[in-house]
Amino acid sequence: MTASHTITDSPLGELTLVARDGVLAGLYFRAHTYQPNSKTFGPRVGTGFEAAIEQLSEYFQGERVQFDLPLAPRGDAFQQRVWNLLRHIPYGETRSYGQLAVELGDLALARAVGAANGRNPLSVIVPCHRVIGADGRLVGYAGGLERKQFLLDLEARASGGQLLINGLACLPESCVGQNSVHASHTGEATSAPPALSLARSLLHRHPAE
Repeated sequence: MTASHTITDSPLGELTLVARDGVLAGLYFRAHTYQPNSKTFGPRVGTGFEAAIEQLSEYFQGERVQFDLPLAPRGDAFQQRVWNLLRHIPYGETRSYGQLAVELGDLALARAVGAANGRNPLSVIVPCHRVIGADGRLVGYAGGLERKQFLLDLEARASGGQLLINGLACLPESCVGQNSVHASHTGEATSAPPALSLARSLLHRHPAE
């Protein structure tokens, strides 16, 4: 199996894209938790990733809500089932680990779902950032909680200023840390947690055109 990789810039810093036999198999942030040894990424190339880079650019500009790319993530059978569920979480919505476990047939699988979610090799494209804790908190993210908040904030803004948390529309002041995570850019907030403030500063620094 032939591997190759490229590096592209984004509002969240450099992204490393990895392909195996020409099919996208990995997308990693800098300092990504659980990132494989970079020696397995193959040589860095300048071509072959154009479609992925274009769609990522459209996503970060708020113009794309779903990726249309052939994918080949490497994982065991359980991880593949979890990652498949992630791809079916709609843009601008979230699910809890418990909800995904129930979809797999057993609420007791929630912890295993969390572990599989954390090892998702295709961040952003397979949207593990849309999975939150049962109490609505961000919990963990292999790229860091600031990036997770940024992605949710971006999707909220592109969806009209609200993020659906288990089917309920939330605004920043009423949702973050209170049984949900939020995000809106429809008005100024009187206060916001550090992660939300950072997300807003990043969005202002890299506005959607």
